[in-house]
Amino acid sequence: MKAETKSSPKPSKVITVGLVGNPNCGKTSLFNKLSGSQGSIGNYPRVTVEIQESIFFYKGVEIRLMDLPGIYSLTSTSPEERIGRDFLHSEKADVLINVLDAGNLDRSLFLTTQLLEMGQATVYTLNMIDEATSKGVRIDTFNLASMLGGPVVETNAKLALGLDKVMDAVLELADKPHDKINPVILPYDSHLENAISQVKNLLTKLHPGEMDQHQSRWLSIKLLEGDDELLRREGEHNHLIELVRRARYDLAHSHDESCDSMFADARYGFIHGLLLEVRKIDTLPAQRMQLTRRIDQLLLHRVLGLPIFIGLMWLMFESTFTLGAYPAQWIDQGVRLLSDGVGSFMPHGLVRDLVMDGMIMGIGAVVVFLPYILILFFFIAMFSETGYLARTSFLLDRIMHIFGLHGKAFIPLVMGFGCNVPAVMATRTIESPRARLVAVLINPFMSCSQRLPAFILLSGAFFAEHAGRMIFIMYMISIATAMGAAVFLSRVVVKGGDESFVMELPPYRFPTIESILTHIGSRAYDFVRMVGGVIVVGSITIWFLQQFPRDIEYSVDYEASIAQAQLIPDATKQSMAVKKLKDLQEQERVEKSYLGRVGQSIAPLFSIQGFDWIDSVAIISGIFAKEVVVASYGVLYGQSDGGESGSAGLQNAIAKSMSPITAFALMVFLLLYSPCLSTIAAITREAGWHWATFSIVFSLALAWSLSALIVTFGGLIL
Repeated sequence: MKAETKSSPKPSKVITVGLVGNPNCGKTSLFNKLSGSQGSIGNYPRVTVEIQESIFFYKGVEIRLMDLPGIYSLTSTSPEERIGRDFLHSEKADVLINVLDAGNLDRSLFLTTQLLEMGQATVYTLNMIDEATSKGVRIDTFNLASMLGGPVVETNAKLALGLDKVMDAVLELADKPHDKINPVILPYDSHLENAISQVKNLLTKLHPGEMDQHQSRWLSIKLLEGDDELLRREGEHNHLIELVRRARYDLAHSHDESCDSMFADARYGFIHGLLLEVRKIDTLPAQRMQLTRRIDQLLLHRVLGLPIFIGLMWLMFESTFTLGAYPAQWIDQGVRLLSDGVGSFMPHGLVRDLVMDGMIMGIGAVVVFLPYILILFFFIAMFSETGYLARTSFLLDRIMHIFGLHGKAFIPLVMGFGCNVPAVMATRTIESPRARLVAVLINPFMSCSQRLPAFILLSGAFFAEHAGRMIFIMYMISIATAMGAAVFLSRVVVKGGDESFVMELPPYRFPTIESILTHIGSRAYDFVRMVGGVIVVGSITIWFLQQFPRDIEYSVDYEASIAQAQLIPDATKQSMAVKKLKDLQEQERVEKSYLGRVGQSIAPLFSIQGFDWIDSVAIISGIFAKEVVVASYGVLYGQSDGGESGSAGLQNAIAKSMSPITAFALMVFLLLYSPCLSTIAAITREAGWHWATFSIVFSLALAWSLSALIVTFGGLIL
């Protein structure tokens, strides 16, 4: 199915469609195929942690497609469950698409039974039908549709199979009058039904005209299940709360079982009977299952699993630097040609300096690292799509418990290698508020891809023969610091007990070319957008600050000294003397510029580390966006590279400004210090401004302390 573009004729109506399903059921893949979007996908649970929206046209009808977070139930035990439930209860989507994992209907249908109670028009998709077939699972879709009260369509979202049938069913249901839709109502024990009826009657009186009979029945059931969030919302109705409390007590007392367990048992009973009617399971293909077990026995081995994981991480970073060097050189040469071409036809003056030294130098210093970032994300996409990334959560669960975390926190941390902002948001999948907060606070220590250009720049300048290993070391320091911070936070700052860890193992899957390209293409788009926005603004700002004021009072009359040097009879000595005087003049001019004054006022804070004022300026710029660090060096060293241009000249200029031990300390500082503004905003949204402030102070103190220790003890050793 190919979605029509927004330029289609104005539609006669708009249909709001909600995509709802369990984590890792292929829901986001279906969303991408239906809408033509490029949302994040992966072979691990809960890729989507907030509602994504896309608008497209199908057969002349405007479709507003809403991709809800993956959830197992409509009970408010986690943020994404509350997000999904609130949308379903209040937004009133015209049609729901309930995405079911065809190979795991026992699990998927538990959410379906709760959707049935809401009484909304629903299309059911049996997604990943190919995997179900390979497991010997056959589904009678006709009988399943009659038992669920809505159309059932077999789909394979990755291959875009069955999508037209899904949308046709959506349009057909949307055209039906609401009173003509008769969803199945799950029958409960007579005592439960009596309690539901009492609560429902009172709700109707308290909220006249606000809910239909299905919504009021659903809300009655959720209150009787003890949903904390909904009980708080109805807290002002004391009579209702007392009725619910008494009904829950009476049911638990008479049945020797909690009220919510009674509802769950009834739902599972319905699912069991339904599957007996519609599902047939042949003998499982033994060869595939045996292969999966053998792979897991190796990758999840208690002794070999961790070395394999570390080896794969090393391979990823070593390959990133080695393979990325070739296209990076081509881009570097292209930037040089562009610079020479622009400089050849532009007249000398302030505008030429702005374009050459401000924009091209700043942007070129960053864009040369695009190949490294894309190769890194190729490996991350491979780990994600095959199912290995999800298995690392189990592999590291025992180790992470030592640090006050559990394995489920590992996936948000790994996402931090790409960008800390979505990684912070992904912590919503962690049920425990304490564990979620710890994961939020340590996530900025995970080295995002925006830091990678700075690491490559400094590694190439000081550790060229071991640059790949140095980058691997930086990522290992990143993980070690995050784990150490987790120990401190969980035992001193955010105290609490240990939580259980429950997470499913997805099946192994061969990654498709399209899914890999989606991962890489999304990162390339983000990088280009960043270069076109943040880097341009940052480079121009830094250039202006280091160009003004123009009326510098020099400590030496450089013009007279240069005129005198030009009288030297030896041409070689004359050229060297003039160049030296011009370099000194330019150095003093930049030092006395607005940028130099700011850098020199901050530089004393880093006297122990040995960072100069240029390093201080780069550090400040990185608070706004980490990728601006390299752009700052590109602008500030752009005219003092000894005649060389491009990344080689920049690295040579930096290599003359500090020692290798200082460079290593600077890399550690850039790794750990304050999150960028976007990450600070994400932490504020997830945990509050006070925890965002704590994150800034904590990370700055840790970065300063570790970098000072490296220089101090490194100097003693060397």
